[in-house]
Amino acid sequence: MPYVNIKITREGGVTAEQKARLIAGATELLREVLGKNPLTTVVVIDEVDTDNWGIGGESITQRRNQGK
Repeated sequence: MPYVNIKITREGGVTAEQKARLIAGATELLREVLGKNPLTTVVVIDEVDTDNWGIGGESITQRRNQGK
């Protein structure tokens, strides 16, 4: 049973339609590439606040505020 965890920042208003497309696309990719059964493929999308996601010692919030 494949388990896919997609993590994105919670900003910009990702729509339910976009999330549905991510779920369908990841499921199809596993079927196509690895022959996995779509009925047993689990896809979870986690939306993370930018204060809780860091790169290079800074939060995404800080980086965005600095124009990085």
